[in-house]
Amino acid sequence: MAYKVLVAEDDNYLAAAYKAMLTKEGFELQIATDGVEALEMLTKFVPDVIVLDLVMPRKDGFAALEEIKQNPSLKDIPVIVASNLGQQDDIQKAKDLGATEFVTKSNLSMHDLVDKIKHLVGAK
Repeated sequence: MAYKVLVAEDDNYLAAAYKAMLTKEGFELQIATDGVEALEMLTKFVPDVIVLDLVMPRKDGFAALEEIKQNPSLKDIPVIVASNLGQQDDIQKAKDLGATEFVTKSNLSMHDLVDKIKHLVGAK
């Protein structure tokens, strides 16, 4: 069974890199380009893990994360926040809103991300 991952990322280059690596690893993948699209996708596609950028158009990752964690049918899905906002207050805010992990994109290899996702789906 392929695990499902929703990636919310507005950077086309990064979205393509996520898609290439995660599909190669056998994950079923959906990509949203902003928080509004991610929340719409979650009505039809329930992933095992969400990878969420913070700085996105229309609805940022903080607002999307808050809505995900307030929704009883989505609140238990692990969320990896992947952002270049690396200030301690941003990290704390994401964790306070329910993020399972916070990774800084500029320091993250795709292999590390795959390992984090595999760990989270294995821990479910």
